[in-house]
Amino acid sequence: YQCAQSGNRKHTARKRGRYCQVKSGKRSKKAPKYGRIVLVILVISIAFGFLFDFICTQIEYRMYPKEYSKIVSNYAELYGIPEDILYAVIKTESGFDSSAVSSAGAVGLMQLMPETFLWLTNDMTGEHLAEGMIYDPETNIRYGAYYLSMLYERYGVWETAFAAYNAGPGDVDGWLEDENYSSDGKTLSEIPYKETRSYVKKINKASEKYQKLYFD
Repeated sequence: YQCAQSGNRKHTARKRGRYCQVKSGKRSKKAPKYGRIVLVILVISIAFGFLFDFICTQIEYRMYPKEYSKIVSNYAELYGIPEDILYAVIKTESGFDSSAVSSAGAVGLMQLMPETFLWLTNDMTGEHLAEGMIYDPETNIRYGAYYLSMLYERYGVWETAFAAYNAGPGDVDGWLEDENYSSDGKTLSEIPYKETRSYVKKINKASEKYQKLYFD
């Protein structure tokens, strides 16, 4: 009886051993397959991430182009304006449309007012250009950059210069003298005109984009 019982135990142990070996074998076959699946998923995820970044970057290049690059580079250097800022102003003002005319009558790539253009060409440079030259891309960028550099020289802060380019120096001078809008007479802590406030934000955003895409 004891021998039979012992034999049964041995027989049971052998069965259990075979069972464990089979189970162990099955696990060892599944593990590599599972690992390969995880690896494939990981590779696809990384590739998708790179592809997504590439597509987003290409969209940004289209949204923030470097049109008229030679002209912009030339007058940015001539008047001491960072290129990203000059591109940002053109992008914000006209979207690089040389024939753009605003409801207020501003014209061209940098949306110069005709009276400002005449003042710059007649009184400041003595060139006495024809009024229609305001539509010429190079002329418009040249005098727009010249005017922007004058505003920066006057205020010493780009955001203040942007505000003056949009609202006019007269209004900006008044804001700088008002403690509600400026604490130091140089920077604007608050811009009362919603349009000008939005304009300055747009230029800052565009400038950051141009800096990141082309000049970093």
